[in-house]
Amino acid sequence: MPAPEKKKGTNLLTSLFLVLPLLVFYELGILTSETRNGADLITQTLLQLIGLKGFLAVQGALLVAIVGLAFYLRKTEQFEFKQILPVLLESAIYALTMGTLILFVMEDLMGIDPRLAAAPGTQSMGIFDRLVMSAGAGVHEELVFRLLIMGGLILFFDKVLKLRSWLAIGLAMLISSIAFSAAHHIGQLGDPVQLGVFVYRVIAGLFFAALYRFRSFAIAVYSHTLYDVYVLVGQYFGL
Repeated sequence: MPAPEKKKGTNLLTSLFLVLPLLVFYELGILTSETRNGADLITQTLLQLIGLKGFLAVQGALLVAIVGLAFYLRKTEQFEFKQILPVLLESAIYALTMGTLILFVMEDLMGIDPRLAAAPGTQSMGIFDRLVMSAGAGVHEELVFRLLIMGGLILFFDKVLKLRSWLAIGLAMLISSIAFSAAHHIGQLGDPVQLGVFVYRVIAGLFFAALYRFRSFAIAVYSHTLYDVYVLVGQYFGL
């Protein structure tokens, strides 16, 4: 199990309930073929491994697991309804700030076309499909790379290797961010390996990792989702 969240942001129960609408929106939207053709990293991998029926079964199980965990957490935590608007506002600020900064660094300072970092297969997608894909990436990638991998690494470094807390957190953030970036370049649908794009995603991963650790899982998910919306919808309008 991942290490429990220790931060001033929303608790895990609130995070799970706030993330549920994104997951449901994604699961309904993924039924369209256009979204599947340009899907997020986790969806692409699952579709290749187990097919559409298996993927839908996994999505259903994930939804049930999140709801079940949320009800279990009700024993020790309370749903903070007042956190809904602050989470959305804070996430939007992070997404806009991160997007503007990274695109500026890539395009103006490094001379790298920022469109190279967009997921393959998005050029022909409409706005709705881009929104669905953004929700899928936000939920799935934060669940896998931050909540599970980073959380698991923190627990391993802290409890098993007995590292100092700051070192355990730092190593977990770095390793999970490198894994996050590398995963986008694996397989037939992966992006071509380019140093600039790889570093771009490592930095983005570190940004999301910091949000997960020091704010909340919900803020990491919504910041990731809104950032992808910012990039993909901007791409659609040629911005």
